[in-house]
Amino acid sequence: MKKVPLPDPSDEQEEFSSILMEIGLRRNVAKVLMYLAGVVEATSRDIETNSDLRQPEVSIAMRELRELGWISERDEKNPGKGRPYRIYRLEKSIDEIINYLEDQKLQDIERSMRQIERLKELRSAEARGA
Repeated sequence: MKKVPLPDPSDEQEEFSSILMEIGLRRNVAKVLMYLAGVVEATSRDIETNSDLRQPEVSIAMRELRELGWISERDEKNPGKGRPYRIYRLEKSIDEIINYLEDQKLQDIERSMRQIERLKELRSAEARGA
């Protein structure tokens, strides 16, 4: 019996991230989202290390995710000296996020279709007036 190799989960995550980018999310937001979907919570450092992003890219992504209401954050005291560190977690499920993205795309399509209909109306009026 021939063994069929199992798909590599990282390949699926990469594809998931790619699709998120294709439908309009920024690269850094898609990568952070994918990382957070696989963990309970994470620090900025965890996110940087595991999503292959630099600190400023993580900060920008976290700001966008916070504005969308997709993450929560809390501060935790550093066991040593120094500032407390921030812990992030997804507040929305991936399914809720996909539904949100779907709704946004449908609204975009409806808006585009209204604009195309208006172009047709304008063109038709122009043709009648010519």
